[in-house]
Amino acid sequence: MAVTNRSSAPEPEPEPLSSSRVSRVLLAVCRVVVGLLWIQNLSWKRPPDFGNDSDPPQDLYAWTLKGVDNEVFAPWAWLVEHVIIPNFAVFAWGAFAIEACLGAFLLVGLATRFWAAVGLVQTTAILFSVLNTPHEWFWSYFLMYAVHLALLATAAGRAYGVDGALRPVWRQRGSRLSRLLLAAS
Repeated sequence: MAVTNRSSAPEPEPEPLSSSRVSRVLLAVCRVVVGLLWIQNLSWKRPPDFGNDSDPPQDLYAWTLKGVDNEVFAPWAWLVEHVIIPNFAVFAWGAFAIEACLGAFLLVGLATRFWAAVGLVQTTAILFSVLNTPHEWFWSYFLMYAVHLALLATAAGRAYGVDGALRPVWRQRGSRLSRLLLAAS
């Protein structure tokens, strides 16, 4: 039987990831850069036709076709061919809105954990569409996964973002919306 020494000091609590100012600044910079990346990627998703009316197809429409032409995952290629392409305008506006929101919300640090999770889903959709496209650098998608996982794990909006400023208010209110925002931040 092991004897425990009750007089020894308890193990110290681990320091939070954002315990230093430098860590918080770097986390905020990472969040802002990822937000800007999503916003910059809107530049080749040109409404209202998103490249669908071009000959040859361009922009988002051309890249969407790559999901069928360079199949990565058979069920995804089927979905693109039979659901997304026939309803391309709805899909294109949805992708545009999602990526605009991703950029905006990450940029200001609001509901950051939620939007980091959305970023993981959107990265998966992009990965399934273009991973096997010739000359595509597959590591970029793994880097996107890694950065979104880091933003999710660290609640990056709490570092110089709206999440950090409003969490005390949400905690006090206790409404359903406040609880949702606490979870999303």
